[in-house]
Amino acid sequence: MDLRIPPSLTIPAAELSWRFSRSSGPGGQHVNTTDTRAELMWNVADSAAITEEQREILLQRLGRRLVSGVITVTASEERSQLRNRELALAKLADLIAAGLAPESVRRPSKPTRGSARRHRAAKEQRSATKQQRRRPAAD
Repeated sequence: MDLRIPPSLTIPAAELSWRFSRSSGPGGQHVNTTDTRAELMWNVADSAAITEEQREILLQRLGRRLVSGVITVTASEERSQLRNRELALAKLADLIAAGLAPESVRRPSKPTRGSARRHRAAKEQRSATKQQRRRPAAD
């Protein structure tokens, strides 16, 4: 099952590796007998599905989540292994899409006329308060 990430990236199933284990939490006797927790791993550093530019962007932006160039996503919210597999694929797709999304440029805005007026009034008030604390002039 290939992982499709809009608009044009597809990671082949051969590059994805799965590991299953017993999930914690409620579920009665079922949780003690089946491996429903899904762990999905994808090696960003060795992937042939992405370009060098995309690889550098992902390695930089997802650096804290990577261990030896491998990103790991787990899902254990559902009682079904199939549903947890789907959730893990969705989580990985969201993570990669967010990592490859273009960074938004923050343009600093000018303060509004009202906020500048309030700022100036507060400064004048503070100045007046400090002037009243001074010793009277010795005329």
